[in-house]
Amino acid sequence: MVGLARTSVAPADLLALTKPRITLLSVLTVGAGFALAAPASLDAWTVALWFSFIHALIGGALVAGGTNALNQVLERDVDALMLRTARRPLPAGRLSPRAAAIFGVGAGAAGVLYLTLLVNLTTGLVAAATLLSYVLVYTPLKRRTTLATLIGAIPGALPIVGGWTAAGGTISERPGVLFAILFFWQLPHFLALSWIYRDDYARAGLKMLSVGDTDGRATFRQAVLTAIALVPISLVPTLLGMSGVIYFVSALVLSGWLVVRALLAERSGGLRQVRGLFLFTLAYLPALLIFMIADRIT
Repeated sequence: MVGLARTSVAPADLLALTKPRITLLSVLTVGAGFALAAPASLDAWTVALWFSFIHALIGGALVAGGTNALNQVLERDVDALMLRTARRPLPAGRLSPRAAAIFGVGAGAAGVLYLTLLVNLTTGLVAAATLLSYVLVYTPLKRRTTLATLIGAIPGALPIVGGWTAAGGTISERPGVLFAILFFWQLPHFLALSWIYRDDYARAGLKMLSVGDTDGRATFRQAVLTAIALVPISLVPTLLGMSGVIYFVSALVLSGWLVVRALLAERSGGLRQVRGLFLFTLAYLPALLIFMIADRIT
């Protein structure tokens, strides 16, 4: 099987390296950032702006896919120890580390170059910072400190800033608040995920807050605190004139319910409540961004 991996590469395995669902979410945040920086009316979008939008999505997908591939190269030993990741192409022996590394470096570098040349330099730099901080900082820190989750939220929040700059927006408080929303959203999301798979993380030796947290109180105390912090932060776009009343009310309801879900998880520590929190975080971000964009264009 390993020998075959060195002579033939299945497209499905290369696609799996990119973690398609995570890449898709990253691309969606790029698109949201672009839409929020561009003219509110589609009638005002020029041909050049539409091309920039398409280029931003393509380049964002390449960077996200390459980043995820390199993450899997560096964590192939860890993935082999965890039940949910043991069947990935590298630990399963369907791809060689060399082939995966070439693919990851190629996709990531191509994405950064693509954005720099076809969009603008600022967007290319944001993409490069996303890739390098995720691969060279966050990934190795997962083996050393529980603070890795906090640090990993930085590259996770940068793509929306790249979308903003791709539309010609400047680095200011507006993309800053979008970054902050994504940053704080990720924490209850990943804390819930780490609790669900805490046995896997323990088996792999990763430093997660949930590992050794027998009742989940420490993990979900952090989830509650970050969810509470997200409430005022999610309302700031209205104060900055990026959206209106509809978004403000929607954000208040969504963020308030996220706090409730985190509190329920903290009180019970039961798998049902934790899964409920995790699933709600999956719905929270796209809903929030849709309301923000819709309120801006109506």
